[in-house]
Amino acid sequence: SKSANKPNRLFVEAEPLGSELYDAIDAGDVKAGADNKLQGRLLADDFGWDVSEARKIWAFGPDGTGPNMFVDTTKGVNYLLEVKESVVGGFAWASQNGPLCEEQMRGTRYNLMDVVLHADAIHRGMGQIMPVARRVCFASMLTAEPGLLEPVYLCNISVPPDAMGNV
Repeated sequence: SKSANKPNRLFVEAEPLGSELYDAIDAGDVKAGADNKLQGRLLADDFGWDVSEARKIWAFGPDGTGPNMFVDTTKGVNYLLEVKESVVGGFAWASQNGPLCEEQMRGTRYNLMDVVLHADAIHRGMGQIMPVARRVCFASMLTAEPGLLEPVYLCNISVPPDAMGNV
């Protein structure tokens, strides 16, 4: 996806995480802020990830803890760490309000494949990069054949015994 001023581009691919991995994220076995080496080894051993990619997880989303990941798979990109916060912000925005129904996304891994950035820092600010990151997450999700999950709501209703027939 291109930025509004055109010199900045992000190339991202989306793929499913797998039910075992997003269950491990929900259980807290894999989480944001964990030691990169230990978490990288866990992802490599238990879920078949490449160790170098597992150590370069930029963010979990939504809300920094959810079952979606943004992974940096690039090599040798200039100025990349300067736009990391903007890219993570765009990813968080996209994973909170997905492309299909504006619902939270679940079980998606986004691989940052390549980045082209303007040499001048004023042209790669938050206002230029964050909307691009959101759009590229949406585009990669839509090209990866997304699906909708059925919502389930469980509730217990307590009523007095004489009103039981009315419920």
